[in-house]
Amino acid sequence: MVLQCTLRNNIMKLFVFNSNLRNYFSFYQLNESNSAIKTYTYVSIPKNSRYLRLLLTKGRNMTVATVTKNNKSAKGIITLNGSKSIANRALIIRALCDQDFPIHKLSNSKDTVLMDGLLKSNSEVRDAGAAGTTFRFMTAYLAMQQGTQVLTGTERMKQRPIGVLVDALRKLGANIDYLENEGYPPLKIHSPDSFGHSNQVTISAGTSSQYISALLMIAPTLPNGLELILDGEIVSRPYIEMTLNLMAHFSVLHQWDGQTIRVAHQKYKPRPFTVEADWSGASYFYAIAAFADEVDLQLDGLFEKSVQGDSVLVDMMEQFGIQSTFNETGVRLTRSGNDLPAVFEWDFIKCPDLAQTIAVICGGLGVQGLFTGLKTLRIKETDRIAALQAELAKVQVYLSPLPKRFSPKSDKEYFMIDGKAVVDTNPTFPTYEDHRQAMAIAPLAQLGQINVEEPEVVGKSYPMFWKDISKLGFEVVEK
Repeated sequence: MVLQCTLRNNIMKLFVFNSNLRNYFSFYQLNESNSAIKTYTYVSIPKNSRYLRLLLTKGRNMTVATVTKNNKSAKGIITLNGSKSIANRALIIRALCDQDFPIHKLSNSKDTVLMDGLLKSNSEVRDAGAAGTTFRFMTAYLAMQQGTQVLTGTERMKQRPIGVLVDALRKLGANIDYLENEGYPPLKIHSPDSFGHSNQVTISAGTSSQYISALLMIAPTLPNGLELILDGEIVSRPYIEMTLNLMAHFSVLHQWDGQTIRVAHQKYKPRPFTVEADWSGASYFYAIAAFADEVDLQLDGLFEKSVQGDSVLVDMMEQFGIQSTFNETGVRLTRSGNDLPAVFEWDFIKCPDLAQTIAVICGGLGVQGLFTGLKTLRIKETDRIAALQAELAKVQVYLSPLPKRFSPKSDKEYFMIDGKAVVDTNPTFPTYEDHRQAMAIAPLAQLGQINVEEPEVVGKSYPMFWKDISKLGFEVVEK
């Protein structure tokens, strides 16, 4: 079927829908360009996505932010929001603890506020919304509790798999039913049948690290602890290490030998905890610095010795000429004077949340990018690879998969970023209900005026994002 629709900015786009995919609409989107040659980008959007519904109704009731910046200076002080990854883990550990303890600088992200509320709720039905981390951690936590609870989420959440975690919990003694589609939310979680009859479970090491972290955090409370065998290549190891480091902060010890992690039955010991700022959130300010001519930017709340895998951003951005100097309150960004590389190559398997930002940086600076380790991006809040392909093409930057011959001896899939961003058509960028898509695109406003649809989506991890970039001279006007 072919559908033509006019968005509120009067740009005509052609949609050719493919209904063969069970959960997605796939279509070709006309790229915005002054060129006489028309080009299209293949896009997939979940069928139940609010963005798709709004698109098909010609943008009615959709908020759009016009973002501009009149200079290319990046000077100021920003206090970053706390890491929701760390905050959510700390909240689960506190709930599993015998005593309460204070958590300082707790993230005010929507996901963390939601997690805190769900842990305190006595309702039989608990709605995790679009928060994947919250849903996965709550699944393991509720599996340990008495009574029956229903855990549900948005339509998009119902399309995100949970079967790997449920299977592992069932092997340990959990009593969990699927209420709709097998392997997917929502779940009905009953009192556990027989936790303790088995303490060994094998899980694919290539699966989401959130499944592994969810199991590890409940491990010390199991009658015989847990022996977790990771089968295959370990994906996102830094997130697993983050979990184990936080558990160690509360006196829970572990052994990690090869592919096996062992956690004995033991108690979490309460102690005060301070949440570090979010390195993923910091990446958007590093992008602003990369596009600026003058840089003197202080980002408060970050630790030099971080448990976050995304702290590798410091090394990445050195290649783009941004120097990071740590001090008592955080890190100061300045220009290093280094020349830009001709090609930036990185494996994002350990830091997938940085991929969108770095793709935008490469495109904005005209640096060719060679990326791998992006496989988990397709199962995030949206298909982030498809979203990047569609939106970067609007500014003449292209993300393309490379043929298999580029990695004949491995299973790695490579992508190339090519082109230099031209922001001269007042492009409009949808956010696909993805907070990171909105924030990664925002720095392009330094190159020309842009529009960002559904800017409020940033509340998932960084509610003050638009206000914070305004402190650096960005003008954000919502319509």
